Amino acid sequence: MAEARSAVSELRVPPNLEDGRDSWKIFLKETRKSLIRGYYRKRNALRNGTWPTSTNNLLAVFLIVLVLLLADPAPPSRPLSLRPPPNQQPVTFFARIIWRLADYAPNFIRNAPLWLQACFLSWIVSASFFIVLMKIRQYLLRMLLSYHGWMYAPPKKVPTKIKIWAVCVRLVSGYQPSLFSCQRSLPLLPVPPLKQTLKKLLASLKPLHTEEELKKLKEQALEFEMNLGSKLQKLLVLKSWWAPNYVSDWWEKYVYLHARSPLANNSNFYGCDHSHWQPTSLPRARAATVAHLFLVFRRMIDREELRPLSLRSTIPLCMAQYERIFSTIRRPGEDEDELVHFDSSESRHVVVYSRGLYYRVDVYDSRNQLLSPTAFEQQFDWINEHSLKHKDSVCMEWRQMPALTALPRPDWAKIQKQHFSSGLNLETLQTIEKAAFMIVLTEESPPPFSEKASWLLHGDGASLWFDKCFNLVVFGNGQCGVNAEHTMADAPIIGHMWEYAMTKEVTDRLYTEKGHCIPPQRPFQQAKCNQPIWLLWEVSVDIQKSVSQAYDFSIKNNADMHLIVKEHSAWGKGIMKGFGVSPDAFIQLALQLAYFRDSGSRQKFALTYEASMTRLFLNGRTETVRSCTSETAAFVRSMSDDNIPREEKIKLFRKAASVHQELYRQAMTGQGIDRHLFALYVCCRGMGYKSKFLEEVLSQPWTLSTSQQPHQQLSQIPDCNLEPFRDKVSPGGGFGPVSDDGYGVSYMLPSDHSIFFHVSSKHSSKLTDSDRFINHIFKSLNDLKTLFEG
Repeated sequence: MAEARSAVSELRVPPNLEDGRDSWKIFLKETRKSLIRGYYRKRNALRNGTWPTSTNNLLAVFLIVLVLLLADPAPPSRPLSLRPPPNQQPVTFFARIIWRLADYAPNFIRNAPLWLQACFLSWIVSASFFIVLMKIRQYLLRMLLSYHGWMYAPPKKVPTKIKIWAVCVRLVSGYQPSLFSCQRSLPLLPVPPLKQTLKKLLASLKPLHTEEELKKLKEQALEFEMNLGSKLQKLLVLKSWWAPNYVSDWWEKYVYLHARSPLANNSNFYGCDHSHWQPTSLPRARAATVAHLFLVFRRMIDREELRPLSLRSTIPLCMAQYERIFSTIRRPGEDEDELVHFDSSESRHVVVYSRGLYYRVDVYDSRNQLLSPTAFEQQFDWINEHSLKHKDSVCMEWRQMPALTALPRPDWAKIQKQHFSSGLNLETLQTIEKAAFMIVLTEESPPPFSEKASWLLHGDGASLWFDKCFNLVVFGNGQCGVNAEHTMADAPIIGHMWEYAMTKEVTDRLYTEKGHCIPPQRPFQQAKCNQPIWLLWEVSVDIQKSVSQAYDFSIKNNADMHLIVKEHSAWGKGIMKGFGVSPDAFIQLALQLAYFRDSGSRQKFALTYEASMTRLFLNGRTETVRSCTSETAAFVRSMSDDNIPREEKIKLFRKAASVHQELYRQAMTGQGIDRHLFALYVCCRGMGYKSKFLEEVLSQPWTLSTSQQPHQQLSQIPDCNLEPFRDKVSPGGGFGPVSDDGYGVSYMLPSDHSIFFHVSSKHSSKLTDSDRFINHIFKSLNDLKTLFEG
């Protein structure tokens, strides 16, 4: 198009690349960087591979053996017995045994001086000892971490047995691990017994089916267990012996990459910044600071300076998902998408979207230093002026290009193959793919909480690049949030990065009184920075048509989403703890009561999905807690019966809460239901079989999909219950409903004084209404509080 051709003159060429005058300097500089990066990667790989044994142990043993050999430099002239002679010291006897190994050394070693022979033997002995010690400690730690009895012990009254176990874990673990050190010592996810899974499954379906339906399911389950299920179970057990995780690779492939629905409102999730406090009202200063903090977080991951998370300061969690939260893209495919991750050496820029125009911003200066927030703010100011000047020089479809990523995956794959496989469009697309992340600078200023959350979930139809690992969205009033793609990492991982940046804004002074970024302190000096590069598109008539249709589809899809975010500020988890109930169980029971009331005269219960983690195991991701149990149903029905005494209702409540906690623990320790059933189904289809039983139980819709948002994952964080920090907590984030006639509920318990709820549904459904349901949630919470207070 004419707009694209006329805009080519705006394309900036980075300094020192205009000709070949400095090619040798550039070559030497890049070679030096590559060697340094290679050194640190090899060093980290060595440390991670040998943890929990330190390479210092290798050096210590080498020196000790060398001293012993040099203290007795004469090799034995006669055969040694297994016991030292009475007149010979054990140390000397041990040294002579080692000297005997020289007989098996190559000739050039045996003919070498004694000191060289001693060095060679010391190295052989110390290396052998080190490898044996390393393997023993790794397997011993894996065995210790396979024990999960600690999860059932109350934190305030820990039994002696658990204390001894914790001491053993810390002794075997040794020194503080780096980010990926614990991976080799994590246990493998076990395959639960088939009979156990089927028994739990039928129990979970009891509140949702009639007696006749349950009888039929029991017959199908028994037939499956005795025939096909037994074969599939053996295959899963076999896979669990050699695969890092028997389910995670299939989960990523078939649940995420094989899904053909649009990412917007279906897969991607969002997160919000501070609830009531705002550090600055200047959007570009806010974008600069948060982007800088994100890149510092990436540097900590690359250097493995970020410490692995642990439960109760003892039990490490799997950190594998942190490898891909930056510089990752989900490429569309007609049948299956592809997740592509770029190394940090290839991804040295971010891409900024402003007024429909895209810009590449290099994040390092000429000295390979990370850009400071002040430097970022200057870059964003330039982009703001440039986009304001040129926003009318391009067609509407140019500005709506991100709408293509909101299409169903096969449609976007066909368009990308047809129009983005060569030329200028391919270059721009590759720049976006290799970016560390996206930054969206929008002039919109939606009010909190619901309107802001809706924008973060699906944008305005033409701003968010949903394929990208995550989009940092900064609004015109200085507020911000994040939209993240789900395939590469789960919410707790993005939440960890987000919490790091938001906490820094609270604890550190990052803005001036006028709201601008504070200049870096001396002796740091920012070197020369490349000017942002305007990324161009070649927009043909066919692309215009595709983009226009994609935008219309996106607007229609977004209009159907009904998202409500509301704060319950009357009280928080402190009240629940005072009742002696787990806050998560308390809220889950309130959600079940709310849904029962929301169903009206139908008086229905919902198949409920509550996300739990399995990161106690290698490459673990999530598991499902089926929160709607028979005990929960009994309690919920009792709340509608005035003839049941209050004490009986409390008894039913505590029983339901206890069962829920037990299910949650089982899910965390690899004894859940749904990932096992999913893996059985994949095996079944892969072997060419069909199972009516598996298809029926796995096709039931998750009418109520819930998740508790992670918080306080940092080791050092201000107490959110203190008055100065109550307005600075995050309301968390959320997601769209899983079922067209269901609800998606996300909740955050940041302090003892407030709870945030994110409730999503679809306007097109005649059964759901987010406003109505969140009112039922609030009423249920207050009814439960009244029940306990009498």
